[in-house]
Amino acid sequence: MYQNNYEELKKLVEKDGVIIPVARHRKPDGSMDRELNLNTWNDAVKRFEIMPLWPKGKTPNFDDRDPLQIEPSIIFIPAQNSDKVIGTIIVACGGGFSTRTGCEGFNVAKKFADEGYNTAILTYRLQPYSRKDCMDDMQRAIRLLRNKKEELKISDKVVCMGFSAGGMLSGNCATHFDEGDKESADPIERESCRPDGAVIGYGAFAFAGLPGGIFVDPFADQIRNPFFASKEELIYFSPEVNISRKTPPMFIWQTNSDDPRNSFTLGEALTAMGIPFEMHLFAQGVHGLALADGHNDLGMDIPSVAIWTDMCKIWLDRIFV
Repeated sequence: MYQNNYEELKKLVEKDGVIIPVARHRKPDGSMDRELNLNTWNDAVKRFEIMPLWPKGKTPNFDDRDPLQIEPSIIFIPAQNSDKVIGTIIVACGGGFSTRTGCEGFNVAKKFADEGYNTAILTYRLQPYSRKDCMDDMQRAIRLLRNKKEELKISDKVVCMGFSAGGMLSGNCATHFDEGDKESADPIERESCRPDGAVIGYGAFAFAGLPGGIFVDPFADQIRNPFFASKEELIYFSPEVNISRKTPPMFIWQTNSDDPRNSFTLGEALTAMGIPFEMHLFAQGVHGLALADGHNDLGMDIPSVAIWTDMCKIWLDRIFV
């Protein structure tokens, strides 16, 4: 089931079908070419058999405010070369909650499907939808996979894997979750949305936990805090100040071009609560490398960073055991 999704994904990735070289990201006037970006993603999604997160037209708070956005969904990619009943990795691309970085979704999903894991490429809502809408989409994807585990022949274990904004989203879902509403008329909503682990690729932005966070006016520096409408929202969506004893294990990686204190701050909070985590910081490379194999918008092939996938596989095997 859904094997054709893998075949379509293979063809798409082999021709770099979702990669937009960084030189083409902006229009001549310097503004982001959002239409090119989102249409590239939307056209790619059309190739697949998708699983809407809600029935068509029933997505809560979804409307026509942004014609470039399609309803939230996942593309399920079955594990390759494996006869095990195993869990699923939800793959969430980055893009600053405004655009979508295709290589962080489709290319990553294929890589981990080839490694023997089920993957699910998440199309979550972007601005002008709220961060809560984005989180609702990932939480619904977790519930949906668990609800369909018999049909998909998967286990109920789910790991959220995100990059940049998608990494922030994965951290949010690893720190805010519930066990499901057992009285809901919707069987999907009866499922827990707590992930079994979170892989955060250059996305552990410690907006609250770094010095100058919650103890001073968070809007003193608007450049540093571009994602939040209020101080309360900043605190809610900063995973490092929302760790609990129920937070799942995390795999954190980034290059030092992003301030490594982001990862240190999150790691310190996890340590204080006794939550297992693994952290890798790389001296080479920059933000947005995805697999760091040359097939990214930056065109960068950095083997010393690309090894993150090998280390992550070892970590995932402990989660999915």
